[in-house]
Amino acid sequence: MAVFDSKAFLKTLSTEPGVYRMYDAQHQVIYVGKAKNLKKRVSSYFRSNIPDAKTRVLVSNIANIEVTLTNTETEALLLENNLIKQYQPRYNILLRDDKSYPYIFLSGHKHPRLAFHRGSRKQKGDYFGPYPSSAAVSESLRLMQKIFPVRQCEDAYYRARSRPCLQYQLKRCSAPCVGKVSDGEYKEQVELVKQFLSGKSHQVIATLVEKMEQASMALNFELAAKVRDQIAILRQMQEQQFVAGNLGEIDIIGFQQQNGICAIHLLMVRDHKVLGSKTYFPKVPKDSQQDEIVTSFIGQYYVGAGTQRQIPKEIVLPFELQDQNELINALSQLADKKVELKASVRSERAQYLALANKNALNSIVVKQNAQDSITKRYALLKEALQLSDINRMECFDISHTMGENTIASCVVFDGSGPNNKEYRRYNVTGITPGDDYAAMAFALNKRYGKLKDEEKIPDVIFIDGGKGQLNKAEAFFEDWPHSKMPLLVGVAKGTSRKPGLETLLIDGGRRTVNLDSDSPALHLIQHIRDESHRFAIAGHRNKRQKQRTQSLLEEIEGVGQKRRQALLKYLGGMQGVKSATIAQLNQVPGISQDMAEKIFNHLHDKA
Repeated sequence: MAVFDSKAFLKTLSTEPGVYRMYDAQHQVIYVGKAKNLKKRVSSYFRSNIPDAKTRVLVSNIANIEVTLTNTETEALLLENNLIKQYQPRYNILLRDDKSYPYIFLSGHKHPRLAFHRGSRKQKGDYFGPYPSSAAVSESLRLMQKIFPVRQCEDAYYRARSRPCLQYQLKRCSAPCVGKVSDGEYKEQVELVKQFLSGKSHQVIATLVEKMEQASMALNFELAAKVRDQIAILRQMQEQQFVAGNLGEIDIIGFQQQNGICAIHLLMVRDHKVLGSKTYFPKVPKDSQQDEIVTSFIGQYYVGAGTQRQIPKEIVLPFELQDQNELINALSQLADKKVELKASVRSERAQYLALANKNALNSIVVKQNAQDSITKRYALLKEALQLSDINRMECFDISHTMGENTIASCVVFDGSGPNNKEYRRYNVTGITPGDDYAAMAFALNKRYGKLKDEEKIPDVIFIDGGKGQLNKAEAFFEDWPHSKMPLLVGVAKGTSRKPGLETLLIDGGRRTVNLDSDSPALHLIQHIRDESHRFAIAGHRNKRQKQRTQSLLEEIEGVGQKRRQALLKYLGGMQGVKSATIAQLNQVPGISQDMAEKIFNHLHDKA
C-alpha cells in the first residue's frame, strides 16, 4: 500500500474554512471533519507525537484526503453532517436515525400538505421536529391552520374534491384542490410555513408586513386585512413566548459513558415543563473523547440532513466544549436567532441537568441488562445446539390462504438480536398452490442460490415446521458449494401447539432436543420463530389486499391496466373509486361518460 505523502498535501492546502474527507486504500471514506482553518486542522493529524490512540489508528489508515472549501463555518458544519449521514464513516461518531418521535411533514406535492408523521422518513418533502409528543404536533398543526391556509387533508380526499370543503369556509385552507388560490400564492404560504417551523418567526412577520403594505398601496384592502390578521396571531405568540422566559425554550443534554456504552439523554423543556425526553446511543469508535462525542451529537442532531429541527434559544451542556463558540455561531445563524450553549448552570437548570445525567446513566444500566440477557440466551443456545459460536441466525416461514398469494419470509438475528435491515420476503411462484415443501425449497434457493459473500452464511437456519420441511432444506444443502455449512434446525410444535412445548429437530429429525419451557435458549428460538411468522403474515396480507383492491376493476370489460392505474392514482385508491360519483369518475383521464357510468354501476351492484 502506498504511503500517504502528508507533507506534499499540506503544502497546497488552503487556510480557509471547509470540510475534509479521509479515504483508506479501498477508497472508502473513513472520516469526515470540518475546520475553521483547513491547513491548521489537518496538519494536527500528522504531528510526530499524537497522544490519542484513536487518531493514531485513523492516520495509519489514510490513503488520500479530499477537501471542500466553504464560505463560512456554518456552511462547513452543514456540509460535514450531510457527508457523515451519506458515508457513515467508521471513525466518526454516528447518531442513528430517530424514528420514534413525531414530526410535522410538509409533502413534496405540487400543492404540499401539512401532516403528522412518525416513522421512517422516506417520502419526498420536509420534516420538522422532532416534537416531544403527538399532542405537541396536533397543537402545532391546529395553530398552522389559523395562520397559514395550507391544506392538511389526505391526498385521496384532495384529489376527489369538485368543490371547496368546510375548511375553506372556515378560512383554514385556501382550497388549492379546486383552484381557489393561484399556484404562486399557495407557494408563498408554503415558504412561510417552512420559515415558521424552522423557528424564523421574525422573518415571517417581516415578509408579511411587506406584503400587507404592498396590498394597501394597491388598494387591495381585503388581502391587506387578511395578512394583518396573520401578523396579529404571530405577534401574540411571540409575546406569550417572551413572558414564559428562557425556560420556555430549552434543551438539556445529559451524558454518561460506562462499560463501553455511551448514552446521551435529551430533555425538552418548554414553559418550565419537561415535555419529552429521549436517550441516544451513538455509535462511538474506540478511544473517542467525551468532548468529541457531545460536539458530534449537537452537530448531527440539530443540523442533521433530511430534518429541520426547531433549535431552542438555550442548550444546557454536561460540560464545556472545545468548539463551543463555533457551534454557537453556526446554530445562531441556522436558527436566525441568538442561541446559547451553557455548561456552568445553577438553580432550575442545574436540577434539569442532574435529571438528564441520571436518565443517561439509568439507560446504560437498562441497555447493559438487556445485552446481558441476550448474551445469556445465546450462550445457552450454543450449549443446547453444541456449537462453538453463533454470530448469525436465520429463520424461514411460509404464509398463504388456501394456497393463494404465497409469501416466504426470512428474518435475521445477529449478536444483538433482530437485524431488521437484513429481513427479506419472497413471492413464491411456479409451485402447486398449497405445497409448503415446494415453497420452502423455492425460498431457500432464492436466499442462498446465488450467495457469494460467505460472511452472510448463517451459523444456524431455523425452519418453522416438522421433518418434511427440514428434509426439503437438507436436500437443498446437499450440493452446497461453500466451506461453511449452516446447522439446520426444524422447530416442530407440540401436539397442543402451545408455546413451550416445541421440539428441535436436527439431522433430518434423527436427533431431537427438548428445552425446558422456561429456558432462555428456547425463548430466543421462540422470538426468532415468531418474528418470521409475523413478517410472513404481514407480507401475505399486503399482497392479498393489493390483489383484492384491483380485482373488482379487473372484472369490468374495457378497464385495462392503464385505466385501472389512472382510476386508483387519481381517486386515491379503491376506497376513493368506490365512493366517487359518476361525474368524478368522468374527470379521470381516459374515462368517458359511458365508461364512468359502467364503472359506477358495476361497483355499486357489487356493494
